[in-house]
Amino acid sequence: MADIDMKPADESKDKKDEAKKEEPKPEPPTPVQEIKTNIVLIERAVSTLEPRFTHRVLRSLTSLRKKIDNKVLRDAIEAAYPKDSAAKKSLLTWVPAAAPSDDAMDVEPIANSKTGTPEPVPEADIYFRLLILHHLLSSSSTYGKAVELAQQTVEKMQALNRRSMDPIASKIWFAVERAYELGGELADARPLFLAAQRTASLRHDDETQASLINRLLRSYLHYSLYDQADKLISKTTFPVSAANSQHARYHYFLGRIKAVQLNYSEAHINLQQAIRRAPPPKTAPGFYQAVHKLFVIVELLMGDIPERGLFRHVVLQKALTAYFELVKAVRTGSLSQFQSTLSKHAAQFEADKTYTLIVRLRQNVIKTGIRRLSLSYSRISLRDICVKLHLDSEEDAEYIVGKAIRDGVIEGRIIHEKGWMECGNQKSGYGPEVSDAFSRRIGYCLELHNESVKAMRYPLNAHRKELAAAEVVREREKHIAKGIEDGDIDDDDMGGDF
Repeated sequence: MADIDMKPADESKDKKDEAKKEEPKPEPPTPVQEIKTNIVLIERAVSTLEPRFTHRVLRSLTSLRKKIDNKVLRDAIEAAYPKDSAAKKSLLTWVPAAAPSDDAMDVEPIANSKTGTPEPVPEADIYFRLLILHHLLSSSSTYGKAVELAQQTVEKMQALNRRSMDPIASKIWFAVERAYELGGELADARPLFLAAQRTASLRHDDETQASLINRLLRSYLHYSLYDQADKLISKTTFPVSAANSQHARYHYFLGRIKAVQLNYSEAHINLQQAIRRAPPPKTAPGFYQAVHKLFVIVELLMGDIPERGLFRHVVLQKALTAYFELVKAVRTGSLSQFQSTLSKHAAQFEADKTYTLIVRLRQNVIKTGIRRLSLSYSRISLRDICVKLHLDSEEDAEYIVGKAIRDGVIEGRIIHEKGWMECGNQKSGYGPEVSDAFSRRIGYCLELHNESVKAMRYPLNAHRKELAAAEVVREREKHIAKGIEDGDIDDDDMGGDF
């Protein structure tokens, strides 16, 4: 009977599963519908003074700007504004007209149905300008138009002077900087950024302040003005409450500045922070690749070799091909391979702004080659070192070997009269030095063990608790044994363990 009762339940469960499978999946909203929803959220943020609704809108900006075109922008503007709106006419002047066949399908019905639409809030107008800016920046033929729109948007934004517009303003400044950079006028925008940064700092607008600091640092580093960028960092405080994406950019710029200033350890820490705070690799592949290119060079300058698995990453494999050849040259200490790699990929290194840092790796390659020679030979002439490392003269070889001995890279000495380098002390793998070092390590481990034992602490009277627990168990066993003798307890009452 149990099996018969279970069958209807199983059948009903299968029917429910089939019904769930047959339910059609909801269709994703069109770009115009997404923009309409975003406008509603912006108006709610303004009316309730809750910026979280605006932040929700801005989180979808990355995916939305890839879907928009002239028709989508015109349809969204027509749907959001009343028929005779001056703001609508101003926005439509920046969007080229769509094809006639497309206009005939959607634009007129949307415009007629929205004739009585109230005027949206000014934040919606700035949001539409942000979308138009990103659309104009997608084509090189409209860069000049994007710069004009950026100037007009900044003037209107500053004239409105509304605190509810601050989240959108931080994104506007990024689009403004991008428009000036692609238009070849990035230096002209620097006074505008400095004035806006002072204003944002006085108003405690952390989002806009963080965005503008990154814009200024990018402007300085674009023209290799590292001293001015370092002064800006020393005179400003980056907001702690800024978004992770802004923190990632800031740490990346810090890493570039510290690397140029020969402070490789701090540059390494900043680049690690940039990698941790960066968006996922597939979301922002360009930034992820740029950070890792600089990260690889800094690790090589520190004397470390990056992990091989880094160059097999899906996003990094193609972008780091030249850097992988560079790592192999540094690892083997081959100066000829290093020079050929440098000349072969010089254009890419110049575009990545890493060429000056890579030139510094020449000394690391030579040190690695000298270390390999010191392990292979007990005595080698300076002339042979010149030939094997492709150095210019024996004087250069003597200077480089002497510096390597002084820095502790190798152990040996230079005999100037005979013109060779002796490194026989490193030839022996076993000897008194190795035995002494091993004894010191063993002594350290034993001392650490003894100190750890002395530092151990035990709770007072802990043994009494164990004795009390043992006494309770003993009394219980006596009670069970007495019950069995009297016949009050049988095997079933004692449990399965007995």
